[in-house]
Amino acid sequence: MSSRRIIVGITGATGSIFGVRLLEVMREAGIETHLIMSKWGARTMVHETSRTQEEVNALASHSYNPNDQGAAVSSGSFLTDGMVIAPCSMRTLAAIAGGQGEHLVHRAADVILKERRKLVLVVRESPLSEIHLENMLKLARMGVTILPPMPGFYNHPKSLDEMVDHIVMRILDQFGVHVDLAARWDGRMTVGK
Repeated sequence: MSSRRIIVGITGATGSIFGVRLLEVMREAGIETHLIMSKWGARTMVHETSRTQEEVNALASHSYNPNDQGAAVSSGSFLTDGMVIAPCSMRTLAAIAGGQGEHLVHRAADVILKERRKLVLVVRESPLSEIHLENMLKLARMGVTILPPMPGFYNHPKSLDEMVDHIVMRILDQFGVHVDLAARWDGRMTVGK
């Protein structure tokens, strides 16, 4: 594998803009992306954004039907740097934690786990139940990065786009891809602004 190759899952939780923006930034960075958008991920994305599923699929290097269990990303012999699911619904979190491979997002994540590659879950729900927390803890103990899209305010974001970019930057940091989409913490505090 000569260049970076990352699987991107978009599932049915609110916050599909994180997955869409992630694909845009990864494309600009020259990262090969393999997109799987669940049925509910596509429906939520169309509801929350002005994008069509076809437009978002076109942002990825490759896109897959979520029912295609024979896709390249369903095998450990298909080499990747890992996978990010943004947003990750609680249903998807539970399926991954329980080893349930109902569709390709779940199967691809299961492959990433068994191959001990990087898995980042941008989990979206609030408030969190004990079941959600137990599933997150179970996966965190397996080395999965649980990255709820919690914005930083130290960089004084002036728009929703800036808040989204901060989260996307933090997601890519997990894969060693460093793009400065937002101001990073430099240790200097401003008093009485």
